[in-house]
Amino acid sequence: MTAEARPALPPLTERQEARRRRILHASARLAGRGGFEAVQMREVAEAAGVALGTLYRYFPSKIHLLVATMQDQLQRMHATLHKHPPAGDDAAQRVADTLMRAFRALQREPHLADAMVRALTFADRSVSPEVDTVSRITTTIILDAMGLEHPTPEQLSAVRVIEHTWHSALITWLSGRASIAQVKIDIETVCRLIDVTRPPEAP
Repeated sequence: MTAEARPALPPLTERQEARRRRILHASARLAGRGGFEAVQMREVAEAAGVALGTLYRYFPSKIHLLVATMQDQLQRMHATLHKHPPAGDDAAQRVADTLMRAFRALQREPHLADAMVRALTFADRSVSPEVDTVSRITTTIILDAMGLEHPTPEQLSAVRVIEHTWHSALITWLSGRASIAQVKIDIETVCRLIDVTRPPEAP
């Protein structure tokens, strides 16, 4: 069954949601200790206290699980950013501050970051809904930092380019091909697109 044809699942009950959260926490713990290879479905099931068949009903594959883990981590970051808004006098500075804070959070757990990024890289069309959710959360985080509720098409295009750059910078840092200082420069540079795409003020 393709991603487009996959039927929508009914909302989870409170008990099911608690079980799902245990699974995601177990995935994050295992990935944090040993990276992508350490996340084995049987070990995740044991750590979460669920049957292996139950785990597969929630997440059809390891890639689905790790992409969902990234979604969960981004949602946590988003909640933290609501409590502690980014610093900066303008939208570009606030977005750069937001993305560097997210980067530093991932930097504290490089094995987990590597596992999640590898899952996104390996994801095929069957994981498209989960990957799209990760992208939507990232877009929302950036728009919140910009202070925009109704972005123009040009601003949304700039946000997509910023997302791509952040993801690429994360990959190059994880592979040892970029320093943290270089990541910061790249993020600050691409965030200037926000000023370029800002609609002119009415006379």
